[in-house]
Amino acid sequence: MIRYALSCDSGHSFESWFPSSDSYDEQARAGFVTCPFCDSAKVSKQIMAPSLGRAVALPAPPSDAPAAAPAQSAPAPAEAPVSLVSEPERQLRAMIRSLHEHVARTADHVGANFAAEARKMHYGEAEQRAIYGEASLDDARALLDEGIAVQPLPSLPDDRN
Repeated sequence: MIRYALSCDSGHSFESWFPSSDSYDEQARAGFVTCPFCDSAKVSKQIMAPSLGRAVALPAPPSDAPAAAPAQSAPAPAEAPVSLVSEPERQLRAMIRSLHEHVARTADHVGANFAAEARKMHYGEAEQRAIYGEASLDDARALLDEGIAVQPLPSLPDDRN
């Protein structure tokens, strides 16, 4: 997973997670990366410092050094947990979860048969109803080319981990 700092042409800044750099590029070219504030698809990556963790080995004390006496200190006061997610990000995630719950309550899950079922409904071979499921990017493009309205559901980083 990779997190990008993004901004739209209206100056809104936001962050989003992607499975890979190539995935971001592919989704941006297809117009799937949009600003959560104004829905603009004119989005660009911002400069950001990478967050890399590394293990640091501490050197062993010299063998002739005297052993240090254990330090006596008062226990540290309990600190409030630090959230790694900003309030706007939490709100956005809550809205996306709510959207997913609404779709699951009000539409039929057709799984991997989404493209075929959408075509059947479009061409009158099946009853019109709300459906959701999985489709490849190529299948989604083909449906759009045929005039079949489809919309990807946004996913959350924690849904893919």
